[in-house]
Amino acid sequence: MSEPEDEDFATLFEASTQAKRIEKGQTIEGIVVSIGEEVALVDVGGKSEATIDVDELKDDRGKVEVSVGERILATVISTAGGLTLSRRLALGAATARQLEDAFHAGLPVEGKVERAVKGGYEVRVARLRAFCPGSQIDIVHNTDPAQYEGRVFSFRIIEYKDSRNIVLSRRALLEEEQRAQAAQIRESIVEGAVITGRVASVREFGAFIDLGGGVQGLLHVSEMGWSRALDPLQLVKPGDDITVKVLRIDADKQKISLGLKQLMADPWLKVGDTYVAGQLRRGRVTRVADFGVFVELEPGIEGLIPLSESGVGRDGDVKKAFPIGNTIDVVLLDIDTNLRRIRLSVTAVQKMREADEVREYTERADAPPSEGFGSLGDKLRNALKPRQR
Repeated sequence: MSEPEDEDFATLFEASTQAKRIEKGQTIEGIVVSIGEEVALVDVGGKSEATIDVDELKDDRGKVEVSVGERILATVISTAGGLTLSRRLALGAATARQLEDAFHAGLPVEGKVERAVKGGYEVRVARLRAFCPGSQIDIVHNTDPAQYEGRVFSFRIIEYKDSRNIVLSRRALLEEEQRAQAAQIRESIVEGAVITGRVASVREFGAFIDLGGGVQGLLHVSEMGWSRALDPLQLVKPGDDITVKVLRIDADKQKISLGLKQLMADPWLKVGDTYVAGQLRRGRVTRVADFGVFVELEPGIEGLIPLSESGVGRDGDVKKAFPIGNTIDVVLLDIDTNLRRIRLSVTAVQKMREADEVREYTERADAPPSEGFGSLGDKLRNALKPRQR
């Protein structure tokens, strides 16, 4: 087969493919190739020409206002047995019959919101009046009806009894656009991606982040920061722009888990340099378990006081001895940076303080005696001697 024939076949194949991609309701551009008494043919780049009523090409005086070779913009109102177009539907100048066709075909129409009325809005579509319920004017609820008056929107006809009973919905189109946009956004979101969203709402367990197109992800409180005791209401508020990391995606349940602390420095990376066994530290009690008490030494760094190091007897009340939120002193017994564990002790604090008191008392005892007093060191040594039985 010669090269020109290959090119012709490729051209026909591409044209056929393009024709298949054209769908009902789509607005397309074409070139008028012929104008008959009732029907005109329009080349839209497909395998065959589309048809359009000649009346669609006439002005208000009934004169055809386009000529062969001109480009026109039209809406596909049918794909059965070839493409059928409507120019007036695309221009918002449809007749009652065309609006009825648009209703049956599910095609969008253009309308101008004239005024707010009881229960909704009066909308002018072409030369006809229609009604849009208040719940169907938008996706979000708005308390100011005046913001829609005088504006032109695309609507879907959800009820058509006759030219005097037309009910519209803008919300239906917005939800379709949102679903299409959501599908695209979901395809672009992958685990590990860092994306920017907006806080939609805040709850005790976390915040819902709007990622666009109605797609939301959950930023759980445990992922908001390295500290265990966080209050989401104190960290973010609705309307805030926020950059988060995608942690997990559950495609079946359409759930997206987000993280914020993953974009912050991990406090455990510096533990080996700043924490040493034997140190005296101050921390805040975060929770009490059957096996011990957890203490936050700094945001993201927690240690455990085993019951044996708590100073509370076997019959003692650990929860009463360590109220959550209280600040206490602890001694670091040992540190395991690999397992991220720090063992703490309260009893060691008491022993450390007792040793300091003895050391201080001993130093005072060994000091030279003051005039008029006996040797304090002698008195201390005598006091510390074991008693003779």
